[in-house]
Amino acid sequence: MTSGSAMPTYVGMPSFPDAARRAVADTRLRGNLAHATTTIRGRRESAVAELSDWPELREAGKQIKDHVLENLGHYLRLLEEKVTEAGGTVHWARDAGEANRIVAGLVKATGETEVVKVKSMATQEIGLNEFLAGEGVTAYETDLAELIVQLGDDRPSHILVPAIHRNRADIRDIFLREMEDVPEGLTDSPAALAEAARRHLRAKFLSAKVAVSGVNFAVADSGTLVVLESEGNGRMCLTLPETLISVMGVEKIVPSLRDLEVFLQLLPRSSTAERMNPYTSTWTGVHPGDGPRDFHLVLLDNGRTDTLADEVGRQALRCIRCSACLNVCPVYQRAGGHAYGSPYPGPIGAILSPQIRGIGSDVDASLPYASTLCGACFDACPVAIDIPEVLVHLRARAVEKGPRHPLERVAMTAAGWTLRSPTRLGLAQRAASASRRVVARGGRIRRLPGPLGAWTETRDAPAPPPESFRAWWARTGGREDTGGREDTGGREDTGGREDTGGREDGRGGRRGERRAGEDHSGGNP
Repeated sequence: MTSGSAMPTYVGMPSFPDAARRAVADTRLRGNLAHATTTIRGRRESAVAELSDWPELREAGKQIKDHVLENLGHYLRLLEEKVTEAGGTVHWARDAGEANRIVAGLVKATGETEVVKVKSMATQEIGLNEFLAGEGVTAYETDLAELIVQLGDDRPSHILVPAIHRNRADIRDIFLREMEDVPEGLTDSPAALAEAARRHLRAKFLSAKVAVSGVNFAVADSGTLVVLESEGNGRMCLTLPETLISVMGVEKIVPSLRDLEVFLQLLPRSSTAERMNPYTSTWTGVHPGDGPRDFHLVLLDNGRTDTLADEVGRQALRCIRCSACLNVCPVYQRAGGHAYGSPYPGPIGAILSPQIRGIGSDVDASLPYASTLCGACFDACPVAIDIPEVLVHLRARAVEKGPRHPLERVAMTAAGWTLRSPTRLGLAQRAASASRRVVARGGRIRRLPGPLGAWTETRDAPAPPPESFRAWWARTGGREDTGGREDTGGREDTGGREDTGGREDGRGGRRGERRAGEDHSGGNP
């Protein structure tokens, strides 16, 4: 993995279609993903159904986030003022490189060479662990799933459950191979694995002098920071060390504790399907004799202000890292998180990573296409991010700015030359109709040549119609007429087009279907 100025990219990572093709061929991975996402999805639906005012809560979360984004400068200055008044120190980081240097400098200033970490998407985003290792500092992940990933020299594949691609047997083998104090006779029962991890981490908690955390929410008018987690490791990291360094994306602010209350209902039910998180830790600055003696807050931009300037793409900054969109996404369920080539997998990663890193690589240019545009992610999102809308928006940007196939320019030039002349268009249409007997069988083209073959790898292409509309109109003058059309050879009567069961709209859905969020009111750090 390499760490640049924005977000790490995994060396040699192919574009999403290539990576997904390999992942889909892994039947064991698909089985693990299907079991885990189906279980989480079902539990979340039950938890959400308990609240009759869920649509109103969802709308409230959306409006609070939008208000903060519209007034981000004000709330950031207010947060800095309140954190400083409470005895903390605020650092501003333009990008991943600057954030990493700030954190490494703060750790080195303590004289320590080890830190314990609470699971944090922001530190994964900037590649902090790898940077610290290069500076001679070892970071120990304390979240169970992150520990599994770290010991296995692996990469997270889910926002909430980073080791979702591993089963119990895999985890047992990793512990036996990599954990120096592993109990003898370790089995693959969840209780035994959790106990082994607990014993392994206890010594780290008690000896660590420096901790690094993320932040779920920051309350601007009090300077209070919030971390939600389920294992208790966060509470240990936030209270036992002498120095606490928290890395936070600038969009994580809420105006007041009253606004926080909305998200303390939305996040647990959407992520872990709980009414409330087992551990909700809040802290405001430093207090002598209670908790860390030094507190540092690193405010990370890393492409967020550029994203904020995009009127369509900015809604991605509402994200509260609950992972609900991953658990309902049919693409993620089959391809897994590694195929996205980013610390942010799934639908939210498909719209967040290209905006943070830019659409300059094959990976990032392909991510907006990693979706069927079914809208399930929009329906599940607790802050109503219209992910399909942003995906379509980013597809347009990818066409304009992203890398292109070498033959694309040639094809577009030829199409433009043809379409500029009615005569040339007519000739091309007659040639296409004449080719149907050669290239089509039963009204479908099952294999296209060259680069066009990417389409027919997974679907058939419709055969050209026997007669173009212009030719039909010239022959009949628009009158009903069935003469002159060649026999379709038993082909279903679809006029040469695929039967889609309904007319598609421009958003990938079908007319007559209700889009999520219409006609009704209403993670991780």
